[in-house]
Amino acid sequence: MNIEHNSRQVFFRKPRGAVPCAASVRFRIIVDGAGIPRSVRLIYKPDRGEQRHVDMPYIFNVESRSIYEKTVKMPETAGLIWYYFEVVTDSGVVYYGNNPHNLGGSGNMSFTVPSHSFQITVYKDEYKTPDWFKEAVAYQIFPDRFRNGNPDGAFSGDRTDIIKRNWGEMPFYKAEQFGGVYRSNDFFGGNLEGIIEKLPYLEDLGITVIYLNPIFKAASNHKYDTGSYEEIDPMFGDEKTFVRLCAEAKKRGIRIILDGVFNHTGDDSMYFNKYGSYDSVGAYQSNDSPYYSWYRFMEYPDVYESWWGMTTLPQVEESSEALRKYLLSGDDAIVKKWIRLGASGWRLDVVDELPDQFVKELREGVKSVDPDAVIIGEVWEDASNKTAYGERREYFLGDELDSVMNYPVRNALVDFALCHCDAYEFDRRIMSIKENYPMPAYYSLLNIVSTHDVERVVTLMGDVPNRHHVDREHQASFRLDGYALEIARRRAGLIYGMVLTMPGVPCIYYGDELGMQGYGDPFCRACYPWGKEDETDPNGAMRSWIRGLIHLRRSSKALSIGEFNYIYRIGYVYAYIRRYGDEKYVVVVNCDSNGHDIRLDAARYEVTHLDTVFGEGSGTASHSADDGIFYMRAAGHSFTVYKA
Repeated sequence: MNIEHNSRQVFFRKPRGAVPCAASVRFRIIVDGAGIPRSVRLIYKPDRGEQRHVDMPYIFNVESRSIYEKTVKMPETAGLIWYYFEVVTDSGVVYYGNNPHNLGGSGNMSFTVPSHSFQITVYKDEYKTPDWFKEAVAYQIFPDRFRNGNPDGAFSGDRTDIIKRNWGEMPFYKAEQFGGVYRSNDFFGGNLEGIIEKLPYLEDLGITVIYLNPIFKAASNHKYDTGSYEEIDPMFGDEKTFVRLCAEAKKRGIRIILDGVFNHTGDDSMYFNKYGSYDSVGAYQSNDSPYYSWYRFMEYPDVYESWWGMTTLPQVEESSEALRKYLLSGDDAIVKKWIRLGASGWRLDVVDELPDQFVKELREGVKSVDPDAVIIGEVWEDASNKTAYGERREYFLGDELDSVMNYPVRNALVDFALCHCDAYEFDRRIMSIKENYPMPAYYSLLNIVSTHDVERVVTLMGDVPNRHHVDREHQASFRLDGYALEIARRRAGLIYGMVLTMPGVPCIYYGDELGMQGYGDPFCRACYPWGKEDETDPNGAMRSWIRGLIHLRRSSKALSIGEFNYIYRIGYVYAYIRRYGDEKYVVVVNCDSNGHDIRLDAARYEVTHLDTVFGEGSGTASHSADDGIFYMRAAGHSFTVYKA
């Protein structure tokens, strides 16, 4: 007996992918070689509901293959639906569920109830995400390491408790460098003035969004230990500088997105005030403090809940009414204040540690000030079915996030570029995200490659050992050079080629456009090499590549919000089409070092001519095929964009 169902083919499931509440979904399976089954049933269950069994009537057959079909109305309440099939024959019961990797598409037969079911995301019909963001190109900046905009290069602020470093030196990475305790208080002097100064550069690159790592007052160089949500850190500037940054950026078509760290504060903050650095009465100092309800004390004052056991980062009590009013709902709430002052959205640090109700209230507060502001969550897994602390999260059901940092696709891109997975497996992984996410979220995903938390892409493309498997001394000294660097840069170019031509919002980590190297934190947080760009990026090759891709992307809606489908996925060659209205682009990427002859079947998209508009590896600039089937060669490590 053989059973067939593919959740990504409209023949088997219509409509495909996520659906709005109360939508009708038609399910089909094919049963072959089972004679006349006693019953064929669809078994489905909402996340928070009872399992249902519905018979699937026989519809028609093709030779020995019998097709069974059932249309089911989805719930009127948003959530996830899980389903599989049961076929009862004279010989016993056979089941058909999702594949072991839980990626959707084709599933697996089993003789026991499947351990993996197919997923349908049911979201609120009114769910919308900002249209402007879907067509954006983002640039992430770690403020202390991007640019010092002071004319004399002096450090802003009057702090005497920091270690001042020379621009371009290696960030400290050992406790002894900080005097015995790892403090992250080595600074290089980057500030908001430096970002303002370099806005023309970013405009020329084609950037339309700047995502800033935290800029609020805090003790560390990374600022994830917030000292005051009300103030820009004096080392970066002040409120007036921030307002001017937003205004000057807006003139150049660039928006600013802030990093919101609302799961914890610093122990050295106006709210906790463990060291008495602030004039306030902090929760650590008195249980009569207005901030006492913000925190979770087990043995007051020295035993309290902290983020991952780091006592410098006391965890907040998100159910505190006083906290939520201050951050989210009050007339002058923090999330509202900075939107009013010019920000266009928030990226939420460790959002999976914030309760759903907190995120819902945050969205309500932000959207009440600017319905077009964007809310991005830090989620490292598939955000549609993420479970945290035993609770299924509701990020993309319509009341919480607009977007997340797209780590699943980033990881798939890295594996594919290194030939650690083939094109078929790569496609399965990225199409699983397309299947599970509502379209408003799918086209808004922040498609990161490098970030402040992971290795820079050029380093990764050297196929280096995982950062968790080598010590920091090795990471600090490691640099690719010679042929290994050449290949790594070429692979990084392939990844950015795909990121800048796939759905979602491409995000370039500062310096990646040069091909900067670096293992994970803090080595991925090195200074931008102003004045030495050509040493990092000889002849401006990487800059030219990325600038060209950005401008190509921005020239056509097809490359941002257009429909996306694969048209070739064999070996390490992957090809896909982007369509919007009459515009069509075909992208061919070969991650193998060897060239390959390929047969590209674009007939179903009515493509009969392909003209090269970007890249290399096509062999010839134009290809014609009256039947829509193209025979071409994809050169080794090549990326080509064709206009159809």
